[in-house]
Amino acid sequence: MSSGVRSSGLPLIGDEQRRARVGRRHLLVPAGRAERVEQVADAVVGLHATDAGTVYLSACARLAEPSAAEVERALYEDVSLVKLLSMRRTIFAVTEEFAPFVSASTARAIAVKERATLLKHLGQFAEGWDEARLAETERAVLAALERRGEATTGELGEDVPALRETMLMSAGKPYEAKQSVGSRLLRLLASDGHLRRCRPRGSWLSSSYPWARVPQWPDVPVREAKAEVVRRWLAAYGPATVEDVKWWTGWTLGDTRKALADVGAVEVALSGGVTGVLLPGDVEPVAEPEPWAALLPALDPTVMGWRGRDWYLRPEDVPALFDRAGNAGPTVWWCGRVVGGWAQRADGEVVWRLFTDAGAEVEAAVAVEAARLSGWLGEVRVTPRFRTPLERELVS
Repeated sequence: MSSGVRSSGLPLIGDEQRRARVGRRHLLVPAGRAERVEQVADAVVGLHATDAGTVYLSACARLAEPSAAEVERALYEDVSLVKLLSMRRTIFAVTEEFAPFVSASTARAIAVKERATLLKHLGQFAEGWDEARLAETERAVLAALERRGEATTGELGEDVPALRETMLMSAGKPYEAKQSVGSRLLRLLASDGHLRRCRPRGSWLSSSYPWARVPQWPDVPVREAKAEVVRRWLAAYGPATVEDVKWWTGWTLGDTRKALADVGAVEVALSGGVTGVLLPGDVEPVAEPEPWAALLPALDPTVMGWRGRDWYLRPEDVPALFDRAGNAGPTVWWCGRVVGGWAQRADGEVVWRLFTDAGAEVEAAVAVEAARLSGWLGEVRVTPRFRTPLERELVS
């Protein structure tokens, strides 16, 4: 067990202990898998939802009985899981109970910026738009949804013709493009917490979905909300550096440090002479779990959880697993380390590649996880929204 005291007097939490915490707290150890998707979302402080498939794949990797139906129950039947444009301007699916904290700490500030940007673009690239007309159109959209219950952007355009207008972006340039006012405005209303995405029209991988109104969440003071986000994050991802916390939340350094102080975060020593932070009372080592393997999808919250990744991901493997924008592709894990990548071919076969000769035990465990993944996917074929070099190579 990697624990002790560094010469500075700070408790030492080594890489092995960090990897043990990931296995247990991110529900990746088979014996620790969850029964319900809400437990998964809370365990990782939100499921990445920029790519529609990631929510399902990330959740099912951590469910004792994986199924798309369980995820759909939470998203579209119980509506106990909601999607918010929040940390790092990424869409996260979080539990309804946690959503007010995410909204107050992060999403509302992003919505303010999104509104200012949309108003600027409407003024530059469309005709007859100002703040008053935008507000009037928003009211009309909400009234239409009150009548309809749920509707797609196109269907709402029948009731609110202003949604059908377009903005000509970068006119005269090779990358000139038209953007729909409706698509931008509805995303803004969702960022403001007025709308939610309903069950897609098509498979669960589809990004064509109707919208519906949602009840407004209770107000939470911003400082209290930021402290709660950091408390949950450290409980799941700690120990970590201050820079990790700042990167994951997308906040300023000042706001990050204030939230860490509000939760009473304590300093600990990490490998390589680095100082990290942890919740008070969480310094004692966790028990080493049994060996475990996992096939995690593109943009999974675990692989995207920290800015500093050397303790679980070799730098030389990054170019194969990430695109140029920093989006992670599908990864193979063994006992808290990324050891390879995987993909699903057109015929449904799940294939993988390990970066080193890891031995028969690892190969067998990965094969079990691949069969488990294939089993619940059935006839569904998954292609990540952001393609990475190894994923492309594996399916070619």
